[in-house]
Amino acid sequence: MMDRLRIDRFRIRPFDLPLRRDWHSARGGFERRRGWLVCAETDGAIGFGDCAPIPAAGTEDPESAKSALLNACARAPGRSVGEILEMLDTGYAATPAARFALECALLDLLSRAEGVPLRRLLAADASDVVPVNGILGALATLTAADLQQAAVAGFRVVKLKVGVETSASEIARLTALAPFVPTDMQLRLDANGAWGYDEACRILDQLAGLPIESLEEPLRIPDPSRLHALQERAGFPLARDESLAGLTADADLGGLGVRRIVIKPAVVGGLGSALDLSRRAARAGLEVVVTGVVESAAGLWPTAQLAAATGSALPHGLATADWLAEDLGVVPRLCGAHLSLSDRPGSGFTPHPDPNPE
Repeated sequence: MMDRLRIDRFRIRPFDLPLRRDWHSARGGFERRRGWLVCAETDGAIGFGDCAPIPAAGTEDPESAKSALLNACARAPGRSVGEILEMLDTGYAATPAARFALECALLDLLSRAEGVPLRRLLAADASDVVPVNGILGALATLTAADLQQAAVAGFRVVKLKVGVETSASEIARLTALAPFVPTDMQLRLDANGAWGYDEACRILDQLAGLPIESLEEPLRIPDPSRLHALQERAGFPLARDESLAGLTADADLGGLGVRRIVIKPAVVGGLGSALDLSRRAARAGLEVVVTGVVESAAGLWPTAQLAAATGSALPHGLATADWLAEDLGVVPRLCGAHLSLSDRPGSGFTPHPDPNPE
């Protein structure tokens, strides 16, 4: 089917979606998500992808992404899905967000043609349910009421951005909030590379005894030997995320210095690359978490399908839909701390009507 299904054309449609509240991290923030809805069309059928580059997370810049999308639009007509995927493998390594969107559109279309949900095109034994963590934003804005609300919603792991303020003030805030963390809840911290090594050592020592599930990207410069020393010091997994950008296919994952990796398919170049990376990580004894980059529903659906295909039982970072005040389509259904995926063919994404059709 991959070599028989030929693409009539790619279309791209720009979008500009406001957030309900600003997104803050040590690498900066944003108040809107801008990008392009990518549509792969053949014989009236359409597959969808989301290209929303965010350089701070490890993707290309928007100008490079748009150029790559336009290049694909010019080259795709008449080619098979297999031929276009090969084209993406050879010429789009420098534009992972664009490659992710194009591949999602193709695989959405292919899985619809095959009559299977996208996750089963990726892995026959994929789960129907994806565990997720709550996403509460920056520690500086967190309240005890936020923690209680997340607990009532069913979340047992909640993610917080740290490294935004001074380490002393953040440790003090974590210590003050710790009594309000339910006994069956843990905190997943993300420093986004905020700290130097000595500061990270002090912070890890002060986190001892607090309900920490993991800590992502503690170091400004992710040196594997220093990360290994920090991991030996920590009583919970350390994780690499945006520092995986540019990781080669033959890289030794056992030498990353951490116990966990966080995979963003828009950063590593697509669903296939992300699934391959997750399998290599599992063979190396590393834990795997899949997250997005606060995409629209067109990006969240295939990312959730990927998470289901990895087989990782850890909560994934995919409960981001509520951060968007507007969206391009209906989002995956959140049932407590799980996303429930249907058996409908394709990624699951269906767009809202285009307000400006061609």
